Order: sequence, then structure tokens, then C-alpha cells
Amino acid sequence: MCGITGYIGSKDPLRNSLDNLKKLEYRGYDSAGVLFYGEGGFKLERAVGKFENLDKKVASMKGVGGYVAIAHTRWATHGEPSEKNAHPHFDCKKKIYAVHNGIIENYRELKTKLEKAGHKFKSETDTEVLPHLIEWYLNKGEKDFFTAFTKALTEIRGAYSFLVVNVLEPKRIYFAKLGSPLVIGTNKGEHLIASDPTALAGVAKQVMYLEEGQRGYCEAEECVVVPKKPKPEDLLLTLEEAKKGKYPHFMLKEINEVPNILKAGLLGRLKAQNGIVKLGGLDMIAKRLKGVKRLEIVACGTSYYASLIGELLIEEMTDLPVEVSIASEFRYKQNPLKRDTAYLFVSQSGETADTLAALRKVNEKKLLSLGLVNVIGSTIARETKAGVYNRAGAEIGVASTKAFLSQLSLFALVALYLAKNKNNENYKKLVKELEIIPEKIKKVLKKSEEIKKLAVKYQEYNNFLYLGRGYNYPLALEGALKIKEIGYVHAEGYAAGEMKHGPIAMVDPSFPIVAIITKNRLYEKMMSNLEEIKARGGKILAIATEGDKLIKKVANDVIYVPATLEQFEPMVNVIPLQLFAYHFAVLRGYDVDKPRNLAKSVTVE
Repeated sequence: MCGITGYIGSKDPLRNSLDNLKKLEYRGYDSAGVLFYGEGGFKLERAVGKFENLDKKVASMKGVGGYVAIAHTRWATHGEPSEKNAHPHFDCKKKIYAVHNGIIENYRELKTKLEKAGHKFKSETDTEVLPHLIEWYLNKGEKDFFTAFTKALTEIRGAYSFLVVNVLEPKRIYFAKLGSPLVIGTNKGEHLIASDPTALAGVAKQVMYLEEGQRGYCEAEECVVVPKKPKPEDLLLTLEEAKKGKYPHFMLKEINEVPNILKAGLLGRLKAQNGIVKLGGLDMIAKRLKGVKRLEIVACGTSYYASLIGELLIEEMTDLPVEVSIASEFRYKQNPLKRDTAYLFVSQSGETADTLAALRKVNEKKLLSLGLVNVIGSTIARETKAGVYNRAGAEIGVASTKAFLSQLSLFALVALYLAKNKNNENYKKLVKELEIIPEKIKKVLKKSEEIKKLAVKYQEYNNFLYLGRGYNYPLALEGALKIKEIGYVHAEGYAAGEMKHGPIAMVDPSFPIVAIITKNRLYEKMMSNLEEIKARGGKILAIATEGDKLIKKVANDVIYVPATLEQFEPMVNVIPLQLFAYHFAVLRGYDVDKPRNLAKSVTVE
């Protein structure tokens, strides 16, 4: 969850490490800290709260000599957000400093052992045990620091990416990775280390993605990795992708990027004129896919809701039965894993801890694992047998928006790719409609100010019920999640047909209903559900199809969207839900890009 960076080179290590850390603030904003070589030796600076508090604190400082700095932005797991719990943490002699992303599960056991040996701890964090443990091995007579570091790692259970500095070796950064992502950027005369490639956008031409269990150290000119050095890869992420540009928030920028990223995602994959869908990432296992009798999709959060829509798409277009599982439940289920089943793992970051653990459970059985991820070179992308990339670019806002849309688009492509009958009229219609979805989304984006006015009208409400049916039911779940994530209000997503089985008891004028009621085969059923709500004094905000006059007789407010095929309605209908949540939260004065208690990449269980 946390973000870590390191810099080794001659180009102002302090400024470089902090500039890169700023791009990772979405990973945690409880506190931040940095260790750098400055005038008079190594300096440690830490601050509570967002990155900007640390940045102000060190604004007048400069790193001199030494060529080294490590920095950290924290999402708290052990110990409250405070300066003493901020990273970097150090040993008794203040010679060994460490930053950490992950969780040390046996830290209490290790801390007790070290305290009995006379070590004094300054924080409540799990991370602090590492520098003390290294110190313990050095005190026992181990002369080589890297060996002491390696031995310390063998005692740690859990997930981690570590950066460690030994002040007696001021031109070297030690690192280790197990269960939490870590990448190394390589330039002439410098190395840059970070939790994910976003931090290195615009400053590193190539990166090395560390594999599980790898460790080593970087100097300005050389980087040693054991047991095997990864091959450097071109970093495709641009600096522009990591900036807000003309928009006040990343979230609004990313929502407005949707038409272009969908076009990019379809390019070369969809040829509407001849009805061809080509997915190179699946072509390599095409023969094996023909033997698959069942598909299980595994995901978390927004990716899980996208997967529920994917389930409906794939089942409708193929004869495959599909099941969707929450990753944190799947990994502990005692269910038998079957050879005739393909397992599809969906994650924006490609680093989600529970999804990754579920993948490894499948890989242990040597079963067919597939990935649908956004971040190129991510762990899930590398550990699945085959898969497809989102092509959504960097998503900085913590609440997922454009990645969700790109996932829906990819699920549509996968369903069309797997479809058994590609010559019927329905298939041809779907292919043609998918190609023009980006243009229909553009029309909805123009309604942002209209939606903002509705957000003003509803901003005092603290409870919402989101309703949908068919393809729009999972969308109701996602809509409720968005306003919870950034608006901090109670919201539930529900299948409208289930209203009479309990939720209708909550209906009153103070509990507005957001209803997704676009024109499809379940329209009349949905309308009946809304009539029941209206009869009981419920207030209704409807997402409806352009030209639907009947809905105005039932709903208090309506946001109209262009008509599309039922299968693709979620891609059009989600935009008003995202914009409503965005404007609602901004009006309430919340930081929509950095919602409290959340982090972009959930890399710990």
C-alpha cells in the first residue's frame, strides 16, 4: 500500500527521490519521510500527513555528496499516523535506515527477541524490526552487510519491498522484494528505485521489474541482483500521464480520457467491417482455450464489479459457464480446482495482494491462468500464462474510473473473441456497436455541468440506494462504491427485483434512489420497481435513455444517455455515476484523488 523510492547518483538525490515519491502519493498519505546525505552527514526528515508537509519541511535543504536518498509515503498498518511511526526507521546506533511497503506478520515475535537482546524501539511499526535485525546479525560478528541483510530477510514472514541504507556505505542502496512490487530504473550514472513504474515516468528510459525473492544493491554505475538480474525493459509510461494537465483532479481527467483510451484499447483488436476480433495475448493459447469447459474470474473491488458484467457478456456470447469470485475469499476456499477450468485474474495494478495470492494457488496446480491487467510488467501480468492489457495508461486517482471502462471494453472483446457463432446478425451488431461506444461516451461527458447541478441538489443526503437489473445490476454496485469511496456516505447497490425482499422498508424522502433504467428487455420490470418506490414517497434520480418521456412521470430527476445495445449499456451508464460521485465529493470539500483510508494499490492482505 505504501510508496517507496530510492535514488543513487549525482543529480541531487534528495530532490530526485522526493519528485518521484510525489507521483506515488496515491499509495498512502498518512505520513512521509526521507533519508538523504546532506551537509554534515546523513539527515532524516519526517512529517505527518500528506507528502506536501514533508516537501515544505525540506524545501530549503539540499543533498550533497553521498549520492543517495530513500523516501516513503505511508498507508498505516501498524501504529497510528504520527511522526515517530513515519519511515524511514533505524537501528539503535542510527547507522541502518529502512523504508518498507508490506506487512511483517511475525514482527511481534521478532521485536520481543530483539528487545530481550537489548534493542530499543522508537515506533509502533512492524518495519522497525528490520534495521534492528540487521544490526543484531552484525553484532553477532557478521562482517558483510549484504550477508547480514540476507540473513535478516530469512527471519521475516509476510510481504515486503525494502530499501535499506547503511551510513557506513554512503554510495549504496540495498533492496529486497517478496510479495510487494519493486522496480529499478536504469540511466547512465544513476539508478532509481520505486514501488511502481509511475514514479519513474519521464526520468527513467528503462526499468527492471524485480521477481519474487530477489534482493541486491544499487550503486550509481552498477546494480547487483541475486539470484538473477532481470532484463531491462523500455518504460512506456510518459510523464504527461502522471500529470493532471488542465483538470483540477486526476479523477476528472481520467473520466474524460475514457473515449480515447477505449479507442486505443480497440485499435488493432476490433475490425468492425469484417467482424474480426483479434487478441494476440490469447492467440498463443487458442488451442488450449478450445478445451476449456468453464471460466472462473477472480478480482477485488471495482475489478470485481467489472467482472460481474464480464460474466454476463461471456455467458451470453459463448456456451461457457462463468463464475466470479472475490479474490480474498477464493484464496481460502476449499473448492477443488479443475483442469477443464480457465482462471482469469483481473486487476488494474496487477499487484493486488489477494488476487496475486489466488493466482499463485492456481499456478501451484499448473492450471490455465489468464490475466486482465492495466500495468505493463506487473506481477500478475508476468505470472499468468497469457492475457490481455487494458491499454488505459496510468490511473492516478485512487477511485478507479477509466480502468473500469477499459475492463468492460476488454470483457466485451474477450466475449466476442470466444463467441461460438460469429456469422449471425447479433454478433455483427455487437461488433459494430462496440466500435462507436467511445463517441456515445463523449456525448455523456458533455453533461458534466448538468450532473454537477444535480449533485448540488443531493449533496446534503447521507444515504443512497443504487438500483439496477440485468447488466445494470453490477453497475449499481459500482455506483454505490464510488460515492462511498470519495463521498464518505452510506450507499448500497441492489438488484431492483429484490426491493420487496427487505430494502423497500428503508424507502422514505430522506433516502434517495439512484436508478439505472435505460431501455432494454427489463425496462418495464424496472419501471414497476420504481413505481413501488414512488408510492412510498421515495426520491428517484434516474439514468435513462434519450427520448424516454415516461421516466419523468416517476423520477424526480433524470440524466439522459444515448441508446446502445443492452450488453454495452454499462459502458455508457457508468459515466453519469462517476461524474455524480465526483461532483458530490468535491462539493463536500473532499480530496477525491486521495480519499481517506484508501490506497491505489492494495499490496497487503
